[in-house]
Amino acid sequence: MTITSSPHPTLPAQHVPALAEDVILGVDTHKDIHVAAVITTLGASLAHQEFPTTAAGYRQLVAWAESFGIVRRAGVECTGSYGVALTRALRREDIDVVEVNQPDRATRRKRGKTDAIDADAAARAVLSGRATTTPKTADGPAADMRVLRLAKESAVKARTQAMNQLKAVLLVLDPDLREQLSGLTSPALIATCAALDDDRNEAAFTLRLLARRVQGLSQEIKELTKRTTKAVRSTRSQLLELVGVGPDSAAVLLIAAGDNPDRLTDEASFAALCGVSPVEQSSGKTRRRRLNRGGHRQANAALYRIVQSRIRWDERTQAYLQRRTAEGMSRREIIRCLKRYVARELYRHIRPSATTAMLPAA
Repeated sequence: MTITSSPHPTLPAQHVPALAEDVILGVDTHKDIHVAAVITTLGASLAHQEFPTTAAGYRQLVAWAESFGIVRRAGVECTGSYGVALTRALRREDIDVVEVNQPDRATRRKRGKTDAIDADAAARAVLSGRATTTPKTADGPAADMRVLRLAKESAVKARTQAMNQLKAVLLVLDPDLREQLSGLTSPALIATCAALDDDRNEAAFTLRLLARRVQGLSQEIKELTKRTTKAVRSTRSQLLELVGVGPDSAAVLLIAAGDNPDRLTDEASFAALCGVSPVEQSSGKTRRRRLNRGGHRQANAALYRIVQSRIRWDERTQAYLQRRTAEGMSRREIIRCLKRYVARELYRHIRPSATTAMLPAA
């Protein structure tokens, strides 16, 4: 009896581990805790979990998310405030972070409001492509300028309040002292009140206290302005050479662009960021555009200040204003056009490496 052997012997079956699938992470950020949710690329919810806002908590969050699969993308709310540290931690793990806005009110009324629901919605916004914004890195000169500007804004506000209080105290002074202080300019009034003898009465003591407070705040504002100017010069010194662009306006625009201005694809995206791009609002046979009320409002205000300075001092802008006025445009409409042109001009200096088709600047 002849036995024939098979040319391909059968090997014992082996267990082949399944390849890890991609998953998407969504995070609802808070001050003390972050709530994370993981979904598949098909939209199935896997799990959600809370993590503390600490370095160890961020590591636990990443390890927990990677236990469900490969995490390549993450949607995070409030990447400019509560989610700043988490965004940096995720980027160190080579995870692309997408900034996600809070769900609209209609969606919240239908689905309810919990942190887990918001985290799940953040992940689904990334999956659907509704959220595509790259957040700021917040780890460079722009982040430093933002901190300096926050301190300066509070100092200016406090100085204005102290000055108003000082002038209110002047109304209740003795006539002799009030006549002595009336008619003085603000710097002279502050210097005189700071040198008053506080033993006279309580009103004189209060005037001296408020005047010295104004002097201290003025010194803080001066130092903060000096540091802001230094930061702008070390980052984009060419901005200060443009007509109407001062250190404060330049700092605000650099803060709006962030430390990674390459996330702005072209000058139109920068204009939209500053809220100077018109918004389409057409219906039926009606074709029109309306004013953009969104965007970075401080950057919008900085562009407005630049335009006002150019209207006063720049001959090109004055000629443009006269020509457009002769065409029947209102001053408000002309200023809107000028803000758009200025945004286009500034974009070339904020992101010099960008190759964009530029129109003549006004």
